[in-house]
Amino acid sequence: MIELGAYRRALFHRAGIEDQLDEEAEDKAPIEERRGGTEISVASGLADDVEELAELPAELPVLPLKNTVLFPYLLSPLLVNTPASQRLIDEVLVRPDRLLVCTAVKRDVEGPPGVDDVYNVGTVLRVVKMLKFPDDSYRLLVQGVARVHLDRFTASDPYLRATLSRIPDVGQAAESVEMTALVRSVAQQFSALVAESPRLSDELQVLVANLTDPSKLADLVASNLELDVAGKQQILEAEHVGIRLRLVLDQLSKQTEALQIETEIKQKVQNEMGRTQREYMLRQQLEAIRRELGESEDDEEEVERLRAAVEAAGMTEEAHKQALRELERFEQTPSAAAEHSVIRNYLDWMTNVPWSRTSEDHLDVVAARQVLDEDHFGLDKIKDRIVEYIAVLSLKRDLKGPILCFVGPPGTGKTSLGKSVARALGRQFVRISLGGVRDEAEIRGHRRTYVGALPGRFIQGLRKAGTRNPVILLDEIDKVGADGRGDPSSALLEVLDPEQNSEFSDHYLEVSFDLSQVLFIATANVIDQVSPPLRDRMEVIELPGYTLEEKLEIAKRFLVPRQLERNGIQGANITFTEPALRKLIESYTREAGVRSLEREIGSVCRKLAREVAEGTAAVETVVDEVRVQALLGPIKAEPDLAEDDVMPGVAVGLAWTPVGGDILFIESTQMAGKGDLKLTGSMGDVMRESVEAARSWLRNHAGDYGLDPTGFDTHDLHVHVPQGAVPKDGPSAGIGMVSSLASLLTGRTTVPRVAMTGEITLRGKVLPVGGIKEKVLAAKRAGIERVVLPERNRRDIEEITPELLKGLDLRFVGTIDEALRYTLVAPPVN
Repeated sequence: MIELGAYRRALFHRAGIEDQLDEEAEDKAPIEERRGGTEISVASGLADDVEELAELPAELPVLPLKNTVLFPYLLSPLLVNTPASQRLIDEVLVRPDRLLVCTAVKRDVEGPPGVDDVYNVGTVLRVVKMLKFPDDSYRLLVQGVARVHLDRFTASDPYLRATLSRIPDVGQAAESVEMTALVRSVAQQFSALVAESPRLSDELQVLVANLTDPSKLADLVASNLELDVAGKQQILEAEHVGIRLRLVLDQLSKQTEALQIETEIKQKVQNEMGRTQREYMLRQQLEAIRRELGESEDDEEEVERLRAAVEAAGMTEEAHKQALRELERFEQTPSAAAEHSVIRNYLDWMTNVPWSRTSEDHLDVVAARQVLDEDHFGLDKIKDRIVEYIAVLSLKRDLKGPILCFVGPPGTGKTSLGKSVARALGRQFVRISLGGVRDEAEIRGHRRTYVGALPGRFIQGLRKAGTRNPVILLDEIDKVGADGRGDPSSALLEVLDPEQNSEFSDHYLEVSFDLSQVLFIATANVIDQVSPPLRDRMEVIELPGYTLEEKLEIAKRFLVPRQLERNGIQGANITFTEPALRKLIESYTREAGVRSLEREIGSVCRKLAREVAEGTAAVETVVDEVRVQALLGPIKAEPDLAEDDVMPGVAVGLAWTPVGGDILFIESTQMAGKGDLKLTGSMGDVMRESVEAARSWLRNHAGDYGLDPTGFDTHDLHVHVPQGAVPKDGPSAGIGMVSSLASLLTGRTTVPRVAMTGEITLRGKVLPVGGIKEKVLAAKRAGIERVVLPERNRRDIEEITPELLKGLDLRFVGTIDEALRYTLVAPPVN
């Protein structure tokens, strides 16, 4: 006589088998079943005391089971509620042996499973007990008899029937050391799992300890593991007991490890909950103490102060609602909570951002031009653009700020020009350095979920300026990088688009801010390094390098007075002569701007300040060329100058560099060989291709210049560009390359003091190139008298003032033949 509730608690907490016997029915219907004079053993729940069937029937009905695999020798509960399955059970109960086969369904199917939907290996079961309930469902208690293979299905309607054959337990009788070790390991690990798992009954430890049959041990453990149907089916189908035990042992190890991790997680959660509850109690006590001390009044004063700041900030409707929501949270959050300081910082930012504060613009066009002229010499194109903006703004006050981009070499005054623009307009000036910025959060800000979160640089700059219409200088916009944290240049697209920046969204503020009244000025050294979408949003204004005369005037007006003042010797009667300044420009600096020039002037002033401090300075000091070299030592920059003594194979090209233009000597020579071409001087791929194109063109037009075409196969050519440590690239040296090779092969030298630039094609065309102004200025500094340029670059010359072109003979060409007429000396007349 066995109580089913106790029986279930002891044995049937198996994964994947739901105990579907009604609890109330269990208490009222004890199980008492005898077959062959033997009572089912509750102590083991196995069929050790039930005589095994010597021979199974050749054919049995098949009951498909969804999400369940049943093992031999074990008692298991079943629920049957479909008409076909109930009919099957009714016929089984009529049989003397009360046997059927149960096999698992492979996959989810609609309707009754068919022959192809079930596994071919299952378990023969004997119905031990059946209970019929008012809802017409059957609750069965079945006991496994043997594992069988379904050889052939003989019927499918009204239920499945199949012929079967018993699967023997291979290796069952072998008493090897390995089998003994497997049995012991499975028993020990399962006992440990039962001890740790709340799902499994502790009485299972007793069952496993008293069980010596390896096959029954494997089946008992497998039925209690949390496995899917496929996993349990794999164990059921294993014929060799040793393999079955290994599969069970492998799953035991995985589930034991998973249970340990689950236990650790639960323990951590419990500890965290305990700590949180403890902190809550402490905060409550602290709050009570603070109320006793009267500190709560200070909190109320803080809330009122923030509320007044919110109302006075002039926020937009969206921002005002957001600020009031956060203020309500702040009021309800204990001051000791970490969130309290986060909300307070947020409200401080919201109330200090200039939502509606603007500065009054100075719209006097004449005065603005005067301010720009006071701060900078030259740069008329940029000054005209700023004055145009001020003129339009005076007529249309709601004009959106333009997006200007000053592009030019270092030291040409791009950053300082931004300050002058702000001074001319009477606006605040904010400089944002973008060099090396790689995090998108620098532009849009961090979300408040991060520790130490802050708004982006634009909101920070506006708070610093205190107005919503400052001049913001985006310095070094071509140095913006990108990595895994995002692409800042993409975030700048919204900022620098006048159609979008009226609703700029900062991640920290979480509300829109109007940037349309801001005058953005970006600076860059190389515009090609700026992404095309960002470049398209800006009005690019180029700042070319300064000429010698411009540098001389800048040094007189700005650099020398500023360095005298910075070094404290403005009243020491110190004068720089014009030749001294020329010496500094030509022999101690090599740049397109004036940054290094100011550094050298500062070095001279420091040495003079030392003399003044030591009392050895003259009453009146005149700094001339000799004094400059005495103070600064040997010259630092030897300029490349045009040469009058020219030999065949040498041509002078013009190059553009980030610090301005420069001349480039191109040297060619030939020697007996196999027609190879050798290129040296750190030439890039494009420049190498220019040399190859020049040689191919000359070879194709050898007859026009009196050359022997076979000479290209019997002689090697070597082209070299000096200053080999400096990388060189670009197509603009094409004319120089073809002139050098033509000079070498014809024996005609190039015209003295002539320089050239232009890209060539195999058809003999000369194509336009960039950096014309910088190249022309470099030619003039080097003493060049004639410059050969592409015809399509004629429009670029119009932007150069006539004073800079004085003394230069400009020749514009469209073909290589035209270029060689100007670059090579005329052939001798026979």
